[in-house]
Amino acid sequence: MRSLSFLVLASLIGCTSSAPPVEPVATAAPSPTEAPPPASASASVPAPAPAAPEAIEIPPAIRAAVDASDRSGDDRALDDGRHPAEMLAFFGVAPGMRVAELGAGGGYTSELLARAVGPTGRVFGQNTKFILEKFAEKPWSERLKKPLMKNVARVDREFDDPLPPDAKDLDAVFVVLFYHDLYWMKVDRAKMNKAVFAALKPGGAYAIVDHAARAGAGDSEVQTLHRIEEKTLRADIEAAGFRLEKEGRFLRNAADTKDWNASPSGAAERRGTTDRFVLLFRKP
Repeated sequence: MRSLSFLVLASLIGCTSSAPPVEPVATAAPSPTEAPPPASASASVPAPAPAAPEAIEIPPAIRAAVDASDRSGDDRALDDGRHPAEMLAFFGVAPGMRVAELGAGGGYTSELLARAVGPTGRVFGQNTKFILEKFAEKPWSERLKKPLMKNVARVDREFDDPLPPDAKDLDAVFVVLFYHDLYWMKVDRAKMNKAVFAALKPGGAYAIVDHAARAGAGDSEVQTLHRIEEKTLRADIEAAGFRLEKEGRFLRNAADTKDWNASPSGAAERRGTTDRFVLLFRKP
């Protein structure tokens, strides 16, 4: 069972902001091995068309961050499926903010946050020892060497207590395409969410993006298909005292049948086309 857990974890490389095959960087991580996806996810099945992004006004600072010429080609290749400008704008990221990302992986999202908050802002990028040892150490370390990442604090901590003492009065905490993995990894989510609540300032945002599971699936597919039912995740976070403020639809895709593996190797040519929910919670 231990070896199986390691194999499954490899598949979550694409669930986080990590190195290839999930978050490409100059040096690729080894290709993950995982259980075969359901028959309906075979290469012969056409990829569903991604949802057209909803109309979201993109502030100039965010547009400049996403369009920066020094972003890597590998990161840019993920943009069509991720809509990073819409994501940053939806969650209200702006220069000078103090934010954190849990499960930063190789840093695709953390770098975007660093660019968007600018030199007067601060980003805390958290990874666990397990994630670092399995795939993220090299790409994350290499990314942190970039001059623009000077405003990013590397945080090596477990999810149960994910943020250091100086990560307080934060404007936002992000969990991008990773929250479902906390279930099969047996994380004490109540304790983690309580810590996030404490780290945020009043009115601070808890920003969640994840792959949607079929209605009624609950958390039964968090490991097999890397998906979670929206209402299951919502109940988790609202139990910690957060209030759902709004839901973005720019990553929704009604054509997604939700019966195929959302991990990068499982998704193959379908990567970036899952039906994903985007939820903005507030600390009262």
